[in-house]
Amino acid sequence: MEHDAAWRTKVIIAFAAVYIIWGSTYLAIRVGVQQLPPVLFAGSRFVVAGILLALYARWRGQKFPTEFREWRTIAISGLLMLFGANGLVVWGEQWVTSNQAALIVATVALWLAGFGTIGSSGQKLGARTVLGLTIGFFGVALLMMPERGFSLEHFGAQLAVFAACPLWAAGSMVAKRGRLTTAPLMVAAMQSLIAGLVFCGIGFPLGEAARWSWSREALAALGFLIVFGSCFAFAAYVWLLHEVSPAALGTYAYINPLVAVVLGWVILQEALSGKQLAGMVVILIGVILVSIARPKAIAAPSLRT
Repeated sequence: MEHDAAWRTKVIIAFAAVYIIWGSTYLAIRVGVQQLPPVLFAGSRFVVAGILLALYARWRGQKFPTEFREWRTIAISGLLMLFGANGLVVWGEQWVTSNQAALIVATVALWLAGFGTIGSSGQKLGARTVLGLTIGFFGVALLMMPERGFSLEHFGAQLAVFAACPLWAAGSMVAKRGRLTTAPLMVAAMQSLIAGLVFCGIGFPLGEAARWSWSREALAALGFLIVFGSCFAFAAYVWLLHEVSPAALGTYAYINPLVAVVLGWVILQEALSGKQLAGMVVILIGVILVSIARPKAIAAPSLRT
């Protein structure tokens, strides 16, 4: 029982990191791409984060992957999630506001839940889970929808952000179903490092180094994404992939936009309308439905079959 209690505490801490920290990364990305070239911005983030995570993992006694099968799974999942999905979000946020990006990315919860049903080890969705996911999505739409609707001026960028969602969900499922024996922290380190090197391998030939900025705002955004977005939140996400159901994990996509709005209200004194407050309530209802619908989704390892 003590082991189960300790495990549940880890789950709560990991979810808190994914829920809260990732809710602020859209703002950090938006600030960063206004001053830094997008490909090297993403590449430098993941290379540095990968090195830091690998050093910490080695200090904790964790080993590098040794089998080709493990490297293949890590590379494919890392490229899908970080190079493909995150890269599209970074590129898109040059034109798409952070609020709109957060709303679009909320649909990743539906992709995660849907992909999680595929295969012999898939987890079928009950009616209550589907209802909770649907309610959560409409809550995000209510919370974040601009007063005058989406602008079609940058539809291509919005479409790129949307395309990031199935890529992220697919990468998550590859990692979850890969039966990796490498420790999750080392997996996150190698995923980050591989994606970062690919980004840099593209950014330097494009001449982005000449457009690099050392401004305080740009470096602050980059530093925040490295330390909190990658070293803490992404590592927590990779660990949760193997501990909870896709439907439960996908609820982070509903909380992130909520966190973004609250931070804007507290830090930037942005007003919260009645529609936004209603959206927050609807989101919480959806998350609660998903959580109570699958009691085994967050059961301790000794209780899962």
